[in-house]
Amino acid sequence: MVVLKAENITKIYGDRRGSLTVKALDMFNINIEKGEFVGVMGPSGSGKSTLLNILATIDTPSSGELFINGVNPSKLDETRAALFRRKELGFIFQDFNLLDSLSIKENIILPLVLDKLKVSEIEKKVGDIAELLNIKEILNKRPYETSGGQQQRAACARALIHDPSIILADEPTGNLDSKASQDVMESLSNLNKEKKATIMMVTHDPFAASFCERIIMIKDGKHFLEIVKGGNRQAFFKEIMDSLTLIGGRYNDLA
Repeated sequence: MVVLKAENITKIYGDRRGSLTVKALDMFNINIEKGEFVGVMGPSGSGKSTLLNILATIDTPSSGELFINGVNPSKLDETRAALFRRKELGFIFQDFNLLDSLSIKENIILPLVLDKLKVSEIEKKVGDIAELLNIKEILNKRPYETSGGQQQRAACARALIHDPSIILADEPTGNLDSKASQDVMESLSNLNKEKKATIMMVTHDPFAASFCERIIMIKDGKHFLEIVKGGNRQAFFKEIMDSLTLIGGRYNDLA
């Protein structure tokens, strides 16, 4: 089952006079099946952020169409689009986006409170997801009382707690050290395997990308190449590194 389908997505930015235009995406196509863990990589300026904003329905394409579970969000009015985004999408950000005025538990259950779920159902869901992500011991702490890795795992829990159709992750390890990065990526991998969560992650980091099952490389706004994990993660990591040399030349341009 196809959860997300983007067809011939083109995005052109221009000044008010139309004299200067930049084509950020050029006839880009992507399909993501239910239960997939897909990574998107590319050099700075390749169009990754633009693609993510369009898939997240934050921005609209200049041409082409996006479908999430068969629905084109651009055809919805503002109220229905906001509800659609809240129901269908989960978000994980580089800077966690947790509210310091709330406990970790309150941050996680926020989507369920907005949906007015029963307290008993909320407690069951938060208990299950906290155990899977190994954050039960920090549920009553405030974000500033926890480590970056714990905060990001809490953000992962919040993204999944309302069972969205797809989770969109934007550089989820960008602000973490190597140990915390590994913890977060193992958590995302567990969500994918245990909860069958569908995840699309934009990243510069080949190590983080090696936890995905499929990587799409983007260059100059176009689909450049695609690699699929065939063997173990170490072999996939090497294949990702080899592919990065094709797409950008120097590793430092990407990581």
